[in-house]
Amino acid sequence: MRLLRAFTQRKTSPLPPPVTEMMLVADQQVQLTFKRHASARRFTLRLTRDGAGFAMTMPRRASMADARAFALKSESWMLRVLARRVPKVDVAAGAVIMLRGVEHVIAATGKARGQVIHDAGARTIHVPGAPQHLRRRLVDWLKAEAAHDLDVASTKYAAVMAARFRKINIRDQKSRWGSCSTDGVLNYSWRLVLAPPYVLDYVAAHEVAHLREMNHSTRFWRLVLSHCPQSRSAKTWLKLHGTRLHALG
Repeated sequence: MRLLRAFTQRKTSPLPPPVTEMMLVADQQVQLTFKRHASARRFTLRLTRDGAGFAMTMPRRASMADARAFALKSESWMLRVLARRVPKVDVAAGAVIMLRGVEHVIAATGKARGQVIHDAGARTIHVPGAPQHLRRRLVDWLKAEAAHDLDVASTKYAAVMAARFRKINIRDQKSRWGSCSTDGVLNYSWRLVLAPPYVLDYVAAHEVAHLREMNHSTRFWRLVLSHCPQSRSAKTWLKLHGTRLHALG
């Protein structure tokens, strides 16, 4: 019994926290975060969603020396990925950003006061205020738009999935588009409002389904796919274009 208990304790011991280091890729200083995963069987590298660096998933018992060696062997791949990064967009008059999957031009009204006005027909977002305040005003408006869209989508899926959430938080999460806590709190990235509506809709369906199934089991995916048929298309879009949502600095 003592041996069984010791084995169980080793198997369920908590994973150490992620480790972040700087790595020189060609002539660029790049942030690299090492994160152990209980079910990982090999090293994997991916560009972080904000495009600022790389995240490495590594097996529970792998050594940091082996992880760093894998990163060095992947340097040429990392350089190619960095070259394909979407450039950051500075919020200024004339800049182009996405809103609900459609490119829009930012227009400065030049007025000290007033509300942000969205002209869908002209694909223009009119933003008041001094130039140094344009980004803050635009992002505040985008967060409000995201909160509305995500509340509508979450409420819709909560009704059809017979689930109930306590509240919604809108954040600027770097590593995930949404999350669900055990006490019924849904957390979403405001940047989802920049993506096509079916992408935001899928993330809401995904997180609301976690209110019923706090896992990624067959039952969970059956629940998501039965109510959100565009889930696969949305997942593909996020995989291919998700970094664009972080281009707005």
